[in-house]
Amino acid sequence: MTQPATQLLPKHRTAYVNARLLDPATGLDVPGALLAEDGRITDFGPQLFADGVPQGIQTVDCRGACLAPGLVDMRVHIREPGEEQKETMGSAGRAAAAGGVTSVVALPNTDPVIDDVAGVEYIARRAREEKSVKVYTYAAVTRGTEGRELTEMGLLGEYGAVAFTDGTRSIASAQVMRRALSYAKTFGHLIVQHPEEPSLAGGAMNGGEMATRLGLPGIPAVAEVMTVERDLRLVELTGGRYHAAHVSTAETVDVIRRAKARGLAVTCDTAPHYLTLNEIAVGDYRTFAKVSPPLRSEEDRRAVVAGLIDGTIDAIASDHSPHDQESKRLPFAIAEPGIVGLETLLPLSLQLYHSGGIGLLDLLGRLTEKPAAILGLKGGQLAKGAPADLILFDPDRAWRIDPDRFESKSKNTPYEGLPVQGRVRRTVVDGRTLFEAA
Repeated sequence: MTQPATQLLPKHRTAYVNARLLDPATGLDVPGALLAEDGRITDFGPQLFADGVPQGIQTVDCRGACLAPGLVDMRVHIREPGEEQKETMGSAGRAAAAGGVTSVVALPNTDPVIDDVAGVEYIARRAREEKSVKVYTYAAVTRGTEGRELTEMGLLGEYGAVAFTDGTRSIASAQVMRRALSYAKTFGHLIVQHPEEPSLAGGAMNGGEMATRLGLPGIPAVAEVMTVERDLRLVELTGGRYHAAHVSTAETVDVIRRAKARGLAVTCDTAPHYLTLNEIAVGDYRTFAKVSPPLRSEEDRRAVVAGLIDGTIDAIASDHSPHDQESKRLPFAIAEPGIVGLETLLPLSLQLYHSGGIGLLDLLGRLTEKPAAILGLKGGQLAKGAPADLILFDPDRAWRIDPDRFESKSKNTPYEGLPVQGRVRRTVVDGRTLFEAA
């Protein structure tokens, strides 16, 4: 009797040996090896291949480098469809792989907005065509991200939307947010908010003395915290799940810390630029340091770092926001906000580890297991049967950030020339090597 053709195919097996195995989900930090077979992890540990790798298995010598779950970036502007001159699915995938990111979650504020099934299916189809990193997508909370009419969250979730957000637009109406939280709860979905009161957010940089000195309209820190405080009241009222994106102020961190102590279903993330930069980076109107929400005071930056260390802040996301030169090289007040971040996510985050503020496993957890858990994604940890989504990196390797070498189409970063530590050596998705350092 002839066997089915699928049973005749040889298994593709790769052994990663001489590695420092890191798994934040279980606290694993040991020298050892890992075996991937047909895109999944089949075994790993300190004694694996102690007697050598059997013949017929491809071998990767890690030479003592760290082998960990691939990074999960829960906030990425891909720009496709609508602004392909800034980024495409292909260029974003290459940038992610170069940065050790194996899963990205795309924001819905594209053109057209991802607010219907066709939009969700488009992202899934383009990701399959590119065969690069895993691309998940949010869908909009409101149609057109206009803050009025709710989208069909139940249907969109069935077709693959992992959570719901209006992207860079805050849901300003308390009534709309209340309905969104209640509706999303019905299906177990998460609402992700850009926490910024729109009526106070018309400025260009952090409100305060520096903005006054530069003659720029300021965005006060209270614009963020008052939105979060309102939303947390609505979370109490509805029992919904709520996530505050890219928190940037000391008061916001404190409010979320207290909400978690009360047992509310709230999580939050921040971005590397809120951990490593403050408003001084704006300097003489440097538009590459213009982000939304804006870079805050040094006191706020320190509070955000403290919130990450004590676990109040659950995750670090790149907030990758590519812009072309025409969008950035403008007067500061009208330049587009945002910086590219996929390729600098790991080394900028590692600055906290190198400064002694946080352990390597805890930091990696904010980049892998925690964002995956928040969004219910597979991966983010080393486990038998889990997808072989892996990053091999040297946490101590020194280099300088050079945007001219970025895979991203856009080069808008305030970190040009910055010396950092932490270099990605290999990125693996479903057992396939997508990036290998020269």
